[in-house]
Amino acid sequence: MSASSAFNDEKGGSSNVGEPEYGHDPASGGIFSSDYKRHDDLKEMLDSNKDSLKLEAMKRIVAMIARGKNASDLFPAVVKNVACKNIEDPNQLIRASALRVLSSIRVTIIVPIMMLAIKEAASDMSPYVRKTAAHAIPKLYSLDPEQKDCLIEVIEKLLADKTTLVAGSVVMAFEEVCPERIDLIHKNYRKLCNLLIDVEEWGQVVIINMLTRYARTQFLNPNMNVSIAGPHILYKEEKEKKKTEATAIVKRKPYVMDPDHRLLLRNTKPLLQSRNAAVVMAVAQLYFHLAPKAEVGVIAKALVRLMRSHSEVQYVVLQNVATMSIKRRGMFEPYLKSFYIRSTDPTQIKVLKLEVLTNLANETNISTILREFQTYIKSNDKDFVAATIQAIGRCATNIGEVRDTCLNGLVQLLSNRDELVVAESVVVIKKLLQMQPEQHSDIIKHMAKLTDNIQVPMARASILWLIGEYCEHVPKIAPDVLRKMAKTFTNEEDIVKLQIINLAAKLYLTNSKQTKLLTQYVLNLAKYDQNYDIRDRARFIRQLIVPTDKSGALSKYAKKLFLALKPAPVLESPFKDRDHFQLGSLSHLLNAKAGGYQVLPDWPEAAPDPSVRNVEVPEWTKCSSREKRKEKKADKPFYSDSEGESGPTESADSASDTASGSESGSGSEESGSGSESEESNEDSESASEEDEEEEGKKKKKNVEKIKARKPVPESERYDSQPNTIASVQVFDTICKPAWLYMQFLLNPPLPVSVPQTIVPSGNLKTYELLHRITGEGLSVEYCFSRQPFSPDPHMVAVKIQFTNSATSEAKSLHVEDAKLQSGMRIKEFPEIEVLPAGETVSVVMGIDFCDSTQAANFQLCTHTRKFFVSIQPPVGELMMPIFMTENEFKKEQGQLMGMNEITEKLTLEEKCQGEHAVVQRVTTAANLSRVPCGSDKEFAGKTVTSGSLVLVSVVTKEDGAAQLTVNCEKMVIGTMLVKDILQALTQ
Repeated sequence: MSASSAFNDEKGGSSNVGEPEYGHDPASGGIFSSDYKRHDDLKEMLDSNKDSLKLEAMKRIVAMIARGKNASDLFPAVVKNVACKNIEDPNQLIRASALRVLSSIRVTIIVPIMMLAIKEAASDMSPYVRKTAAHAIPKLYSLDPEQKDCLIEVIEKLLADKTTLVAGSVVMAFEEVCPERIDLIHKNYRKLCNLLIDVEEWGQVVIINMLTRYARTQFLNPNMNVSIAGPHILYKEEKEKKKTEATAIVKRKPYVMDPDHRLLLRNTKPLLQSRNAAVVMAVAQLYFHLAPKAEVGVIAKALVRLMRSHSEVQYVVLQNVATMSIKRRGMFEPYLKSFYIRSTDPTQIKVLKLEVLTNLANETNISTILREFQTYIKSNDKDFVAATIQAIGRCATNIGEVRDTCLNGLVQLLSNRDELVVAESVVVIKKLLQMQPEQHSDIIKHMAKLTDNIQVPMARASILWLIGEYCEHVPKIAPDVLRKMAKTFTNEEDIVKLQIINLAAKLYLTNSKQTKLLTQYVLNLAKYDQNYDIRDRARFIRQLIVPTDKSGALSKYAKKLFLALKPAPVLESPFKDRDHFQLGSLSHLLNAKAGGYQVLPDWPEAAPDPSVRNVEVPEWTKCSSREKRKEKKADKPFYSDSEGESGPTESADSASDTASGSESGSGSEESGSGSESEESNEDSESASEEDEEEEGKKKKKNVEKIKARKPVPESERYDSQPNTIASVQVFDTICKPAWLYMQFLLNPPLPVSVPQTIVPSGNLKTYELLHRITGEGLSVEYCFSRQPFSPDPHMVAVKIQFTNSATSEAKSLHVEDAKLQSGMRIKEFPEIEVLPAGETVSVVMGIDFCDSTQAANFQLCTHTRKFFVSIQPPVGELMMPIFMTENEFKKEQGQLMGMNEITEKLTLEEKCQGEHAVVQRVTTAANLSRVPCGSDKEFAGKTVTSGSLVLVSVVTKEDGAAQLTVNCEKMVIGTMLVKDILQALTQ
């Protein structure tokens, strides 16, 4: 059928769609009827391998829809044809977008297609597509919860992914689908802890919240042997609880923190410097719920920093600080002034800061806080003033030494012109007087006189309750107050009328001679009141206090009922016991369980088995030669004389060949518990001198063997590409270790114990750190030596050269006050005690730039001056060369496609068209090594900090045309590296 005939059908023409095959007019609905045979034919056409049949079926379906026919049962077949082609597209962005669109179609009938697409995407070579697959899992689960078991299998597979791009998304899917399957986290726990620093901010929040709940089920309470100090006031139940805790502590065994518990705390601590407030809040709640009491204080400074942010962020942070300050008051005491209130703060922020200040009040700082409160009372914000008066009352309740001072201050507020201030003061004074009423009868009398002026119902009701409760302390004033209230009874508010009735009843029971008639008058007025509560109260009290023949047995106990001693109120913080909700959650903010909230588990009584988190590490990944020397006292010769001894190397290489690109790029997972790298450093530092001597002798023998060998003919050298499997194996087993060993001999580790001059390899660019004029005769230059920094392999070695051009000697040259970005570290060079005039000395320092080109700022100090300097690395100095065969290079390059690949075309100048010139310029721009046996000019390296692969290839063509390709796991580094290499090749 032609396109024109389809167009005529849509316009209402008479051509017959599909007549050659079916003999029916589409307008009649013959082939488009609800008959399943007709639709089955269309489904067969859509499932066909021929594009022409698929196109024909699609045209017919469109024509059917245009005529208003029902084609819903064909929807899965259509979606499969539209989506599947894009899901198999070579471009990772297209594949991910197709899956995103498919998972957003909320139709149950395509669930099998979605399930199949998610499974395929979970095994995709691109981490971006795998991330999209993780996002699609919760969508499919909400559409069809019966797919849970299949989705859990996909989640388990994605949890084993070692790329940071996928980690946050798959943990979110885990939280949505199967948060109870804690067993899925066991083997991935250490990996998630190590990857956390490199995950995007959204993923960091999700992972930290999940790990908080995980840790509460797998580790013991670190404060089990420590009595947690509560706020300054201890309620009865807390006092009893602390007594039982004190006796239990004696019986408990000493607590030893699990290494995995320590790993989580150590790896999340740097995130307190994050620019994202949600990440900082997530780490803060983790430390509050998991860390030992002595270590929780580190989060205070980060939370105080967030209070300089927007008011919305301040509100959330202060909600959590208010909760923390109840049980961890000491951690915020040094930052008391940070919670002082500014006039520009919104009311809700002011109230929360008041709450924190009240929680932090103690005998030491109460005088300062009360002076602040006196200032706040003068504010024009009435709600804020009322909250301040309540805060003063809480301080007076909690700290007995200032109770009288606060009470007198509140009494002075009773003469304030503002009724709201007076009313709130009356309410607070009433609560304070209940603690010591006999000592403050004068205040009760003074408040009784205010009934003529105060019109706020709550304040009037509070005064009447106070007079009735302690009427024996004011026997002359109380009846007169009742007389005045009886006059205005009908005009009072309901809350005031109820207190008038109560006052009349109490006075009738204590002083019936003076108040009997007044009481009957008030009860008669209440009998006909419009409010039924007041009428019922009047009938009840009349039968209770005025005995008659019909009075019940309760009338005998009227005095005990009305005049019983009542406990003094405890002014508690509204944030008390709110920490049973996980801090930082919506439920904590609302103080009510929100939908989807997962309860924070209690600490286990006994520690679960920690071996569930152990992951078997393949032998080829254990690269610590020091540990191998301890296990094998005698090393094998450098070159094996027999072919059988090359077996382990072959197996190692074959294992590395089968590893995925993501595995080779994730350096943070190599340490099982996160502490193996530290142990290896400690082992290397504590190596004995005898081992070093033996190692030196072996190196010397191996060098002699290499020198004694006959030169290999040009045609037999490994510059030619190996053509057989056997030649590749021989190349990997012999040339690779030889290359690595020669690199070690030619570029030994830099000693840092004493300053010494280092000759840079190649033409290394030198940068000025301090000019001799600025440095008063001291000039400082530096260069990136491109040699391993032996104390820490994750640091870049920087050679610094001091030249003293002054006439006097310089003393005590050292580094101080390093100002580094989050995650960066610095290893200072040893102090240079004396640098004579006219002399030059060189030292080496190490800097961990965290795979970024941000500058490391620090002070360069002498015995008299301090100079602010900074070292900013070119992107090419953030990497180190690695050996790689051409087959390995091609494989790794194939796994770093899509967003991880950047290609640029360029034209080489005549002087740069030679192979030697290209290699020299590329290796000058970046610290990479040439891949041997390559037909093209290929270079390989990895970033110093994270070990991410960096692959560069330059393909030259005729007339100087060339193509530069950079494949890098970190796209930012790849983009910057392309610019630097382009500049080097085109200058």
